[in-house]
Amino acid sequence: MDSQLGPTSNRFISQRLRLNYVDWGNAEAPLLILQHGGRDHCRSWDWVAQELRHDWHVICPDLRGHGDSEWSAEGHYGMDAYVYDFAQLVHTLGDPEVTIVAHSLGGAITTRYAGLFPERVAKFVNIEGLGPGPQHRREAEERGVSGRLHKWINDKRKASARTPRRYTTRRAAYERMKAENTFLTDEQARHLTIHGASRNEDGTWSWKFDNYVNVWSGSDLSGDEIESLWRAVTCPTLFLWGKDSFADSPASDGRLDHFPTARLIEYENAGHWLHHDQYERFMQDVRDFLG
Repeated sequence: MDSQLGPTSNRFISQRLRLNYVDWGNAEAPLLILQHGGRDHCRSWDWVAQELRHDWHVICPDLRGHGDSEWSAEGHYGMDAYVYDFAQLVHTLGDPEVTIVAHSLGGAITTRYAGLFPERVAKFVNIEGLGPGPQHRREAEERGVSGRLHKWINDKRKASARTPRRYTTRRAAYERMKAENTFLTDEQARHLTIHGASRNEDGTWSWKFDNYVNVWSGSDLSGDEIESLWRAVTCPTLFLWGKDSFADSPASDGRLDHFPTARLIEYENAGHWLHHDQYERFMQDVRDFLG
C-alpha cells in the first residue's frame, strides 16, 4: 500500500452494529491492533501506524459510538459490550494471536480481553488504561447496587437531553482540540480534528462520538472481579503513564501488583495522551518492547 494513500476503511458486525476499522496493509505480518480511548477515534493512531506498518499488520478499530462506527440505538456503552466488540474483531480477523497497543478506555477494554483470552495475546502495551483507581471503585461500591443504578439512570437521562456541541467552523473545533490538550502541536491538533469531526446538515461541525459514551455502566464487574481478570494476563505487558496526567499511576495505588509480567514507564512532560505528547520517546519504548 502506498503510504501516501493511508489505510483502507473496513466494517465488521458486532451485536448488530456495523463497526469501523482501518487496515494499514501488510496482511502477512503479525497482527497488531491499536485501540483508541474514549471520545477519540481510530485515526488518532496514524503517526504510530505509519511507523509500525512495515513490520506489523496494523489494524485500528473505532469503538462503538466513536469515529465512523455506528452508535448503539439504546445508548449501550457498557464494558461488556466493548469487550465483546473487541473479541468479535479478533475473531473476524482470524489470526490466532494478536499484539495490542491501547489507550485509556481502550486499555481498560483490552486488559479484560487479555485476561479472558490470555492464549490469544502475544504482547500488550497499555497507555493509562486501567479505568478508575481503587478509591473511585470503593466509593462506587459503597453506594451499593441501588445507588449505582440510580446514578446510571440519572446520567442516562441527562445524556438524552444533551445535543452534540456544534461549532460554527472546523477551525473552532480545532481550537477546542488545542485547548483540551496543550501538549499537541498544531499539526497534530489539525489531523485529530479533521478525522474526529463531521459536518452537520446546517453546516456546523460536531465531534463524531455519541454523548451516551460518557455514561458509565451501573452494573459493571466488582473490583475483585476486575482484579481477577488482571491477574489472568500472562503476556509481557508494558504500562505507560504521563506524570502530568489526571490518571493516578498504578505504581502508587497497588494496581501494578496485580500484573505478574508487567513493568511501568512514567513520562515527564506528558499528560494522558502521552503517545502524542512525547511521540518520539513513546515510539522508541514501544519498538524496544515489541521487538
